[in-house]
Amino acid sequence: MEYTQETLSSFDRIIMGIDPGTNVMGYGLLGIRNKKPVPIAMGVIQLNKFESHYLRLKRIYDRVLMLTEQYLPDEMAIEAPFFGKNVQSMLKLGRAQGVAMAAALSRDVPITEYEPRKIKMAITGNGAASKEQVQEMLKRILNLRQEDFLPQLDASDALAAALCHHYESSRPQIEKGCRSWKEFINKNPGRVI
Repeated sequence: MEYTQETLSSFDRIIMGIDPGTNVMGYGLLGIRNKKPVPIAMGVIQLNKFESHYLRLKRIYDRVLMLTEQYLPDEMAIEAPFFGKNVQSMLKLGRAQGVAMAAALSRDVPITEYEPRKIKMAITGNGAASKEQVQEMLKRILNLRQEDFLPQLDASDALAAALCHHYESSRPQIEKGCRSWKEFINKNPGRVI
């Protein structure tokens, strides 16, 4: 699933997905060619070998920056932290997300955040789907084999974020100044077939 710089330039756009974490951070890259998503790479950044939270943040920044320079993504989709009961865990997760975002922004890569439920809904049709169900649907949608996935589900979650972004950014948008499709149709009768 690895691509060369020549092959990467054949895509219309490249989307990097990130599943932030403080022990393991997942990443996935999708190339879009003729509106069709093609998996480019996915993996994890192991962080639990670093005892210091600050060293983990530095590692996240360095690796996301390296991925950005290696794959030259046009956009980043990142999973937004979900609300939890442990405030310290939420704070650390938010820092990890922020550092990943800062690395992408340092290379002018625009970022879109997606709630975990939105990503699951986009991939499986069920906002409460398990990580295993998300991975199973990714196999079907992207024509992947089980061997293409890592044991850590963080990588497939990141690829799901990228695919969700592809779906969301490919949907027709209502023109500015229109509050609904009905209003758009009334203002633009010549554009409706």
